[in-house]
Amino acid sequence: MADRYIEPETPELRARWGNFAWTAENAEKAKQIVARYPEGRQRSAVMPLLDLAQRQVGAEENTQGWLPIPVMEYIAGYLGMPIIRVVEVASFYTMYNIAPIGRFHVQVCGTTPCMLRGSDDLISACKKRGMKAGHITEDGLWSFTEVECMGNCASAPMVQINDDNYEDLTVERLDAVLDALARGESPKAGTQEPGRHTVEPSGGPTTLVAMTSGNHDYRSEW
Repeated sequence: MADRYIEPETPELRARWGNFAWTAENAEKAKQIVARYPEGRQRSAVMPLLDLAQRQVGAEENTQGWLPIPVMEYIAGYLGMPIIRVVEVASFYTMYNIAPIGRFHVQVCGTTPCMLRGSDDLISACKKRGMKAGHITEDGLWSFTEVECMGNCASAPMVQINDDNYEDLTVERLDAVLDALARGESPKAGTQEPGRHTVEPSGGPTTLVAMTSGNHDYRSEW
């Protein structure tokens, strides 16, 4: 389960983020986002606006971004809603980072399908690199969270790093992805199983095989 906490308010945090405001580009995006919702329902824009704010913070810090308390206050004021309502959303969904993160935020799924396929070994591999929940490694590269199911059970075990998923992992495959990221490269996202494109059966289908080459109609055969 994700171990999450809100970064405490400090004078340094307030000094750094207390004057947060949209960039010119994001101010236009924010207007477009709010305009999607009916009159009187603008508060429904809180989720996409939190994501936009998180990415703006990330652009300044060269990370995926996170949401300091003053930034959440800014969103609350922008939408005219109580700050606690914004905090409730940000702290509920793990897509929002509510504490500082590293250049690469590694989220390992530890739910049953991934666990049965070796996620414990992936977590151990992360720990060997100095990653642990709630901390950023000394080089600033990595932060780590164990999360609940992210919907890639058919290609378990999987890890999300920033906005990309890496699936069908082994310790060796995960190490290769992390090494590539550390070198400044962009490793292939998605399945890491050779010859597998998405989540089709590894080794090819064993049923409905005629569907691989066309829209075969099986009804007359049933």
